[in-house]
Amino acid sequence: MKKIAIGIMTLGAVFFGTQNLQAQESEVEEIAYTIEDESEAFESIEVMALPQIVKEALLTDYNGIVAQEAWVKSHEGTLIYKLSIEVEGETEKVYIDEDGNWLDKDEVGDED
Repeated sequence: MKKIAIGIMTLGAVFFGTQNLQAQESEVEEIAYTIEDESEAFESIEVMALPQIVKEALLTDYNGIVAQEAWVKSHEGTLIYKLSIEVEGETEKVYIDEDGNWLDKDEVGDED
């Protein structure tokens, strides 16, 4: 009789233990998804806060043009900067990584 009672208690513990683990896994996945969404959005920063290598690349490759606005986001472990510049009277958006490499809009996944 004791063996039957212990067996039932063991089955109950296993059942409730696995249900608890499944609930915890679901919560972790939701939190990770939320953090990922937040990191994919560009955040506005001051133009003066741009790294020196980004400023130098802009001055060199765009003939001394200065950024009017700047944004930053983390993309695949790298900081990506979106810059608003005025070229021949028209405003353009350009993308550059933290190492001074110019990027296409498609590479950074910007919806702008």
